[in-house]
Formats: sequence, C-alpha cells, structure tokens
Amino acid sequence: MAKSVDNNGKSYNRGLMIVFLLIGTFCTILNQTILSTAFPTIMKAFDVSTSTVQWLTTGFLLVNGIMIPISAWLSTRFNSKPLYITAMVVFFIGTVVCYTAPNFSFLLIGRLIQALGVGVTMPLLQTIMLSIFPPDKRGTAMGLAGIVIGLAPAIGPTLSGWVIDNATWRDLFGMILPLLLIVIIGSFWFIRNVLPTKKTGIDLISVVTSTIGFGSLLYGFSSVGDDGWGSTKVISTLIIGLVFIAVFVWRQLTMDKPFLEFRVYRSTPFLVSAILSSITMMAMVGVEMVIPLYLQIVKGMSAFESGLTLLAGALMMGIMSPITGRAVDRYGARNLSIIGMVLLTLGSIPFIFITKDTPTIYIVVFYAIRMFGISMAMMPSTTVGMNALPMNLLSHGTAVNNTQRQVASSVGTAILISILTNVTNSDKPAHHLLTTNPLQYKDDFFNATLGGYHAAFVVAVVFCLMALVTSFFLKNRASSADYTTKNGGDK
Repeated sequence: MAKSVDNNGKSYNRGLMIVFLLIGTFCTILNQTILSTAFPTIMKAFDVSTSTVQWLTTGFLLVNGIMIPISAWLSTRFNSKPLYITAMVVFFIGTVVCYTAPNFSFLLIGRLIQALGVGVTMPLLQTIMLSIFPPDKRGTAMGLAGIVIGLAPAIGPTLSGWVIDNATWRDLFGMILPLLLIVIIGSFWFIRNVLPTKKTGIDLISVVTSTIGFGSLLYGFSSVGDDGWGSTKVISTLIIGLVFIAVFVWRQLTMDKPFLEFRVYRSTPFLVSAILSSITMMAMVGVEMVIPLYLQIVKGMSAFESGLTLLAGALMMGIMSPITGRAVDRYGARNLSIIGMVLLTLGSIPFIFITKDTPTIYIVVFYAIRMFGISMAMMPSTTVGMNALPMNLLSHGTAVNNTQRQVASSVGTAILISILTNVTNSDKPAHHLLTTNPLQYKDDFFNATLGGYHAAFVVAVVFCLMALVTSFFLKNRASSADYTTKNGGDK
C-alpha cells in the first residue's frame, strides 16, 4: 500500500484522518433532522406556533444550501485542515448557543450558525475522500462517506424521539458537545492539508447572486406545503430564485476563474450521475416526509414510534453504503444502479395500496427495500460521475452535486406534500355533512386523506421509474481523461 502524504510531503495516518472526518461530519449532518420530533416540546417551551418553530429546520436548510456553492471556493482557497477545524468550531459554537438558548430567537440563531458549519463540512468530506483515494478505490471512499450522508439524517427523527421521551430537548444538542470537542482537538493532530489550493479572490457578485438565488428557490419550495403552489409568496420567491440563479450561472460561464465551475456538466458521465442522484433524492426525501405523516395521522402512532418504524431502512442504508462502495470498485456503477433502482421501484409500489389496517411490518420491510435500492445507486453513481472530472474540479463537482441534490430534495418534498394536500382537499366531503351525518363525514374524510397518500405515492413511483430509466445511461466506469479529451484540455 502506498504511503499517504500531505501537501508538504509528510506521511500521515489516513485511517485516523478518515475516522475524525466521518465522526465530525456525522454530528453536523445529524442535526438536519434531529429536531423533527421535538417541535411540539419546543413549541410548548417557548410558546411559539407551528409555522414559527418550522424555521428551526427551514432556516437551517436554507443556510446550509446557500453555503454549499461557497464551499467550492473555500476548499480551493484555504488549506483543508484549518478549514475543517474552523467549520467544526463554528458548528460547536452554534450547538452551544442552541443548548443554552434562553428564548426561541437564540435557538434559531444557534441553528443558523450550525448550518454555516454543515454547509462546509459535508462537501469538504466528499472532496477530501475523493482526493486521498485513487480512482479505482473511490467507490470504497464514497461508500464510507455514504454512511454519514445517508445514515445521519435518517436516524435523526428516531434518536430525537428517544431523547425527548427520556430527557429534554436541550439534550439533543448537549449530547453531541463532548464528541464535537474530541473531534476538534483530535483534528489538530490527525487532519492534514491534502487538497491543492490557490490564491483566488472572492467574487462578491457571485456570492450575492448565489445566496439570493439558491436561498429564494429553497425557501419557495419549502413554503409550498403550507401555502400551496398558487401562493404569491411561493411564486414570487421561486421566480426571484430562478432569475438570480440564471444570472449566477451566466456569470460563472463568462468568468476566467469562476466562483463555481459549471463546466463540470460538460462531462456526460458527471451529468448523468448528477441527474440520477437528484431524482433518487426526490424519491427518497419526499417519501421520508410522507410516510411519518401517514403513520402518525392514519395509524395513530407517536412521533417516536413512526421514527422507529423507519429505523430499519436507515440502518440498511448505513450498512450497505460501504458494501456497495466496494462493489462499485469491482463491478462498476451501471449494473449496481440499475439493480438498485429496480429495488427502489418495487419497494415503492406497495405503498400505493396502503390502508389504515396495513401491518406495520409491511411498512418496515418495504421501506427497508427502498433504502437498500437507494444505497446501491446513490454513492456508486456519484463515484463514477466524480471520476470523470480532473482533480482540480473535484471540489466544484462536489459542490454542484450537493447543491443540485439539496434543490431536488426540496422540489421532491414540495411536490409530494402539495399533491397529498390537494387531493385530500378536493376529495373531502362537504362540510354540511358534518351536522347531517357525522359518521358518514368521518368515513368520507378519512378516505379522502388516504386518497391523498395514495396519490403522493403514485408520484413517488414515477420518480423511481424516471431514476430507473436514467440508470441505463450511466457508465460503469469513467476517468478524468475523458473530460480532458472532450473539453480541449484541463483548465
């Protein structure tokens, strides 16, 4: 095995570096979903409404999404060791603010500070993993990263429910503080500068247009569930977002040294893998939002019980990510992705036919099959896409991919939640039936609600079929030579 050396030519322990990267990033990404089952408790503690408390997640995801494009510039401008430590310290400060928050405003500020750190650590982890492994071992590397990126947000609701039942909402933040401290201290010894850097100035116009564009777009999609597609707020924020993103992309394509390199899309393997992973995210995250609603509203489960029902699927994702990572190094990405998308589709179809009497084990098994399929496609497709880029574009490819996934997740969730709501509202019985025949009203309303879930799952299956078709266009393997040849040399 070749010795691992950093930018200064000094050898380092790659295994320990990976451990600290994975643990630290796991803590940061876990916070994306860890508050989902704690909202009622926090609403009671600070006497705030549902729409207000939702900002703890919406605001977090907005800042996180805004930071991801900026992370590409940060990782090429600053050395990876101080950048990672700084991001972890920022996240630690945000976590302390949340843990000690005397009121809701401080709690929200803490969440936004946390998101600044997460927006850097997640893409930085992927870029470093791709850089310190040779192309024929990057499947294994991305499989390890997949444990963090896939498992952490998936176990968040279950862990949150358990903590809320046995401790307080503050412990959701307090329990990770010692671990964060260990990671920060250990990083001074075990994290090394492994990414190439160059002194480039920051383009403020790019930062402003990127921030407004992606922030407005993500906010618009996140508002669809409450306000609907016809809302003035939703339409205006989506239009503003699209206009500023168009200006941002145009500026990047006309700059000699772009802030974010969109020319990565010139690589066909990267483009196909980015499309596949984005559609897969739409199918995964949207259903992750709908199933807990069904379990709690239709089947009457508690938030913790619904989270526990989905835990097997989350663990399946975590267990399979490193296995499929090794498999892609040996067998290539295309066949794995096709099998994965077939499993995802087959695991999604049964949800179209669920009723109030559907056994819980039915949900557990088919959700686990879905997550098994996703684990076979998500990181393998990402790996082959990244392998098609030259080394100096890896950070840009990672940032573009993660930004696209973030937007796709918001779009998928908005579409499924809006379909669920619209079908339910259009099929619900007339209000006068509540006084003339209350039992009939109750049955009809329940059937309308169930019809909404069925419609949402039908659309989820359509997403799965789209991903399945896309997987056939994926390459088994790709190399940066393909990009360099097609695009007239490396920039």
